[in-house]
Amino acid sequence: MTSFDSPEAIKHFQSICDACQELTSRYYSPSELRVYADGYLHSLRNCRRLGSRDQEKLEALIDRWIMDPSSFIGPDGDINNLFFQKENG
Repeated sequence: MTSFDSPEAIKHFQSICDACQELTSRYYSPSELRVYADGYLHSLRNCRRLGSRDQEKLEALIDRWIMDPSSFIGPDGDINNLFFQKENG
């Protein structure tokens, strides 16, 4: 399920992963990551850059990946601080 037919699909998967990790480091929530990924996938679908099989695989993999908190590293390197901004004080 996770192997793609084209190297381009791998590049798009990595691009989404990198962007979501960057957003996580700025305390974006999982729902905000989902909105970002949905927009990326929607535009990719509309421009028909990938074959339908790779597009479907990519969408399914991103869905699972975003829902798994172990996919991300907290801004300070601690998974326990994901998505929650530290209070100053």
